[in-house]
Amino acid sequence: MVYLLDSNVFIEAQNRYYAFDIVPAFWDWMDTVIGPNVATVAPVRDELIGKDDPLAAWMKQRQNDPWVLPVDDKATQEAYAEIAIELDGSNYRRPAIEKFLSGADPWLIAKAKVLKATIVTHEVAAPDAVKRVPIPNLCVGRKVPCINTFDALRALQAQFRHHPR
Repeated sequence: MVYLLDSNVFIEAQNRYYAFDIVPAFWDWMDTVIGPNVATVAPVRDELIGKDDPLAAWMKQRQNDPWVLPVDDKATQEAYAEIAIELDGSNYRRPAIEKFLSGADPWLIAKAKVLKATIVTHEVAAPDAVKRVPIPNLCVGRKVPCINTFDALRALQAQFRHHPR
């Protein structure tokens, strides 16, 4: 199984439950698990390094690692084009479509489709959404599974133990 991580997985971890100063073991674990079966796409990397925070610094140190997958291959480009065409004929509002297509999410979906990967995201399906385009909405028709961070951590058998000093 290949897991592709959405930017919100990293952002939520840093800002909430796995902050660098609270659970450094999470980030150490990430360094051991990221690779051929746990990855992300270059546009996610680009979103993350555009900030001035510990996550950006962490990602900059890894920005050229092989687990940051390019999206310039023909199959991913074609899958992205299919997403754009689908959205053009959808009920989503034009600003929502433009915002979605300008970000990392369609590239993440396209790469997941090509690799037959599972997307790890905090987004949930919202079938009636028109003001935003949730990742899971576009994954359904493409048969791209989406799971949240905690389901991925369980699937990857992550455990963070406290060792008293």
